[in-house]
Amino acid sequence: MRPSSRWIYLAGIGVGIALIAAACSSSATPTTSVLGATSAPTTAGASSLMVGTSSSPTLGAYLTGQNGMTLYVRTTDTPDTSTCTGTCATNWPPLTVASGAMVSGPAAAADAFGTMTRPDGTKQVTYNHMPLYYFAGDSAAGDTNGEGKLGVWFVAPLSGTVMSSAPASTMAPASTMAPASPTGGGYGGY
Repeated sequence: MRPSSRWIYLAGIGVGIALIAAACSSSATPTTSVLGATSAPTTAGASSLMVGTSSSPTLGAYLTGQNGMTLYVRTTDTPDTSTCTGTCATNWPPLTVASGAMVSGPAAAADAFGTMTRPDGTKQVTYNHMPLYYFAGDSAAGDTNGEGKLGVWFVAPLSGTVMSSAPASTMAPASTMAPASPTGGGYGGY
Protein backbone atom coordinates (compact mmCIF):
# COMPACT_ATOMS: atom_id res chain seq x y z
CA MET A 1 0.00 0.00 0.00
CA ARG A 2 1.39 3.43 -0.91
CA PRO A 3 2.01 5.83 2.01
CA SER A 4 -0.66 8.31 0.80
CA SER A 5 -3.23 5.51 0.43
CA ARG A 6 -2.40 4.29 3.92
CA TRP A 7 -3.08 7.76 5.37
CA ILE A 8 -6.41 8.02 3.56
CA TYR A 9 -7.36 4.54 4.80
CA LEU A 10 -6.39 5.40 8.39
CA ALA A 11 -8.22 8.73 8.20
CA GLY A 12 -11.37 6.91 7.01
CA ILE A 13 -11.16 4.49 9.93
CA GLY A 14 -10.67 7.41 12.33
CA VAL A 15 -13.74 9.21 11.01
CA GLY A 16 -15.78 6.00 11.25
CA ILE A 17 -14.72 5.46 14.86
CA ALA A 18 -15.53 9.09 15.71
CA LEU A 19 -19.01 8.75 14.20
CA ILE A 20 -19.69 5.54 16.11
CA ALA A 21 -18.45 7.10 19.35
CA ALA A 22 -20.64 10.17 18.81
CA ALA A 23 -23.69 8.01 18.15
CA CYS A 24 -23.05 5.88 21.23
CA SER A 25 -22.54 8.86 23.53
CA SER A 26 -25.47 10.88 22.24
CA SER A 27 -27.83 12.22 24.87
CA ALA A 28 -30.79 11.86 22.50
CA THR A 29 -33.79 9.83 23.60
CA PRO A 30 -33.23 6.13 22.87
CA THR A 31 -35.36 4.62 20.14
CA THR A 32 -36.70 1.21 19.29
CA SER A 33 -36.77 0.17 15.67
CA VAL A 34 -39.54 -1.96 14.23
CA LEU A 35 -38.03 -3.06 10.95
CA GLY A 36 -37.38 0.44 9.75
CA ALA A 37 -40.05 2.17 11.82
CA THR A 38 -39.22 3.94 14.99
CA SER A 39 -41.90 3.22 17.51
CA ALA A 40 -42.87 3.88 21.05
CA PRO A 41 -39.74 5.15 22.81
CA THR A 42 -39.00 7.86 20.23
CA THR A 43 -41.76 9.89 21.79
CA ALA A 44 -40.65 9.17 25.37
CA GLY A 45 -39.55 12.75 25.98
CA ALA A 46 -41.76 14.39 23.39
CA SER A 47 -44.69 16.56 24.34
CA SER A 48 -46.69 15.60 21.24
CA LEU A 49 -47.21 12.91 18.59
CA MET A 50 -48.80 13.39 15.19
CA VAL A 51 -50.50 10.30 13.74
CA GLY A 52 -50.64 10.27 9.94
CA THR A 53 -52.67 8.48 7.28
CA SER A 54 -52.11 6.49 4.14
CA SER A 55 -54.49 4.92 1.67
CA SER A 56 -54.90 1.69 -0.27
CA PRO A 57 -57.41 0.81 -2.98
CA THR A 58 -58.45 -2.30 -1.03
CA LEU A 59 -58.20 -1.01 2.56
CA GLY A 60 -59.14 2.64 2.13
CA ALA A 61 -57.62 5.32 4.40
CA TYR A 62 -55.76 4.02 7.44
CA LEU A 63 -53.60 5.37 10.26
CA THR A 64 -49.80 5.49 10.23
CA GLY A 65 -47.23 6.13 12.93
CA GLN A 66 -43.56 7.07 12.84
CA ASN A 67 -41.93 6.94 9.39
CA GLY A 68 -45.31 6.23 7.79
CA MET A 69 -45.51 2.72 9.22
CA THR A 70 -49.00 1.18 9.30
CA LEU A 71 -50.88 1.08 12.60
CA TYR A 72 -53.15 -1.83 13.58
CA VAL A 73 -55.93 -2.67 16.03
CA ARG A 74 -56.59 -6.04 17.64
CA THR A 75 -60.23 -7.10 17.85
CA THR A 76 -59.57 -9.10 21.03
CA ASP A 77 -58.78 -5.83 22.82
CA THR A 78 -61.58 -4.04 24.58
CA PRO A 79 -61.88 -0.25 24.78
CA ASP A 80 -58.88 1.25 26.58
CA THR A 81 -57.47 -2.21 27.40
CA SER A 82 -54.65 -4.03 25.63
CA THR A 83 -54.54 -7.83 25.66
CA CYS A 84 -51.21 -7.89 23.80
CA THR A 85 -48.23 -8.32 26.15
CA GLY A 86 -45.01 -10.37 26.23
CA THR A 87 -44.21 -12.06 22.92
CA CYS A 88 -47.34 -10.58 21.40
CA ALA A 89 -46.02 -7.06 22.10
CA THR A 90 -42.70 -8.03 20.50
CA ASN A 91 -44.47 -9.04 17.28
CA TRP A 92 -47.02 -6.22 17.55
CA PRO A 93 -45.18 -3.31 19.23
CA PRO A 94 -47.62 -0.85 20.83
CA LEU A 95 -47.57 2.80 19.78
CA THR A 96 -46.59 4.51 23.04
CA VAL A 97 -45.91 8.06 24.16
CA ALA A 98 -44.61 9.79 27.24
CA SER A 99 -47.07 10.40 30.03
CA GLY A 100 -48.95 13.63 29.37
CA ALA A 101 -48.00 13.80 25.67
CA MET A 102 -50.51 15.35 23.29
CA VAL A 103 -51.64 13.01 20.49
CA SER A 104 -53.14 14.44 17.33
CA GLY A 105 -53.91 13.27 13.85
CA PRO A 106 -55.91 14.06 10.75
CA ALA A 107 -58.63 16.69 11.16
CA ALA A 108 -61.32 14.07 10.47
CA ALA A 109 -60.17 12.12 13.53
CA ALA A 110 -58.74 14.78 15.80
CA ASP A 111 -60.97 14.03 18.81
CA ALA A 112 -60.65 10.24 18.53
CA PHE A 113 -57.08 9.92 19.88
CA GLY A 114 -56.21 9.25 23.49
CA THR A 115 -53.94 7.15 25.67
CA MET A 116 -54.34 4.26 28.08
CA THR A 117 -51.99 2.71 30.60
CA ARG A 118 -50.55 -0.69 29.60
CA PRO A 119 -49.89 -3.43 32.18
CA ASP A 120 -46.18 -2.41 32.19
CA GLY A 121 -47.09 1.21 33.02
CA THR A 122 -46.35 2.73 29.59
CA LYS A 123 -48.89 4.95 27.84
CA GLN A 124 -50.31 3.42 24.66
CA VAL A 125 -52.02 5.55 22.03
CA THR A 126 -55.66 4.70 21.31
CA TYR A 127 -58.00 5.54 18.45
CA ASN A 128 -61.71 5.45 19.30
CA HIS A 129 -60.50 3.87 22.57
CA MET A 130 -58.84 0.94 20.73
CA PRO A 131 -55.07 0.45 21.37
CA LEU A 132 -52.81 1.01 18.35
CA TYR A 133 -49.90 -1.26 17.33
CA TYR A 134 -47.23 -1.67 14.67
CA PHE A 135 -46.51 -5.07 13.06
CA ALA A 136 -42.96 -6.47 13.12
CA GLY A 137 -43.63 -8.08 9.73
CA ASP A 138 -43.90 -4.67 8.03
CA SER A 139 -40.58 -3.36 6.75
CA ALA A 140 -41.49 -0.16 4.91
CA ALA A 141 -44.07 2.59 4.88
CA GLY A 142 -47.19 1.33 3.12
CA ASP A 143 -46.70 -2.32 4.12
CA THR A 144 -49.90 -3.86 5.48
CA ASN A 145 -48.65 -7.40 6.08
CA GLY A 146 -50.51 -7.63 9.40
CA GLU A 147 -53.94 -7.09 7.82
CA GLY A 148 -56.25 -9.96 8.78
CA LYS A 149 -53.63 -11.97 10.74
CA LEU A 150 -55.43 -14.76 12.61
CA GLY A 151 -58.68 -12.94 11.96
CA VAL A 152 -58.07 -10.45 14.80
CA TRP A 153 -55.44 -7.97 13.53
CA PHE A 154 -56.53 -5.22 11.11
CA VAL A 155 -55.16 -1.92 9.87
CA ALA A 156 -56.49 0.95 11.96
CA PRO A 157 -58.96 2.58 9.56
CA LEU A 158 -59.36 6.33 9.53
CA SER A 159 -63.13 5.76 9.38
CA GLY A 160 -63.09 3.91 12.70
CA THR A 161 -64.73 0.90 11.01
CA VAL A 162 -62.54 -2.18 11.08
CA MET A 163 -62.39 -4.17 7.87
CA SER A 164 -62.64 -7.86 8.62
CA SER A 165 -63.16 -11.09 6.76
CA ALA A 166 -66.89 -10.58 7.29
CA PRO A 167 -68.98 -8.93 4.55
CA ALA A 168 -68.87 -5.13 4.55
CA SER A 169 -72.42 -4.90 5.89
CA THR A 170 -71.32 -6.49 9.19
CA MET A 171 -68.24 -4.36 9.92
CA ALA A 172 -68.14 -3.08 13.46
CA PRO A 173 -66.93 0.35 14.55
CA ALA A 174 -63.57 0.19 16.33
CA SER A 175 -65.09 1.48 19.55
CA THR A 176 -67.67 -1.32 19.70
CA MET A 177 -65.66 -4.33 18.53
CA ALA A 178 -66.41 -7.53 20.42
CA PRO A 179 -63.48 -9.79 21.25
CA ALA A 180 -63.12 -12.55 18.68
CA SER A 181 -61.42 -14.88 21.14
CA PRO A 182 -60.46 -14.62 24.80
CA THR A 183 -56.89 -15.81 24.07
CA GLY A 184 -54.23 -15.66 21.39
CA GLY A 185 -54.57 -14.14 17.98
CA GLY A 186 -51.75 -12.46 16.17
CA TYR A 187 -48.42 -13.11 14.54
CA GLY A 188 -46.59 -16.29 15.41
CA GLY A 189 -49.42 -17.32 17.73
CA TYR A 190 -49.81 -13.87 19.27
